[in-house]
Amino acid sequence: MSDRLKQYQCPVEATIDVIGGKWKIIIIHHLIPETRRFSELRRLIPQISQRMLTSQLRELEKHGIIHRKVYAQVPPKVEYSLTPLGLSLEPTLSVMHQWGESFIKNNST
Repeated sequence: MSDRLKQYQCPVEATIDVIGGKWKIIIIHHLIPETRRFSELRRLIPQISQRMLTSQLRELEKHGIIHRKVYAQVPPKVEYSLTPLGLSLEPTLSVMHQWGESFIKNNST
């Protein structure tokens, strides 16, 4: 076990470290159905800055949640997809989606 994993006091802390924050869950949500290019993710998440998207993608890649594939061509082409570990988050995101729909429905004016 790496020193990085030894710092966690509980599993929820590890989960929040890996997928927490405003953007990571949304990025993962958009990668569940298919592989996406950087520009597609920018269009799907217009509120995120290019710098933040790059940062969040790097963190997700570092944790083994996404795979980054670079094609040797001009202009450069980069695609992002979920790894098996990333795909294992699909049931969790599905429950979050259902909860969000219910919350919106019950709290709309």
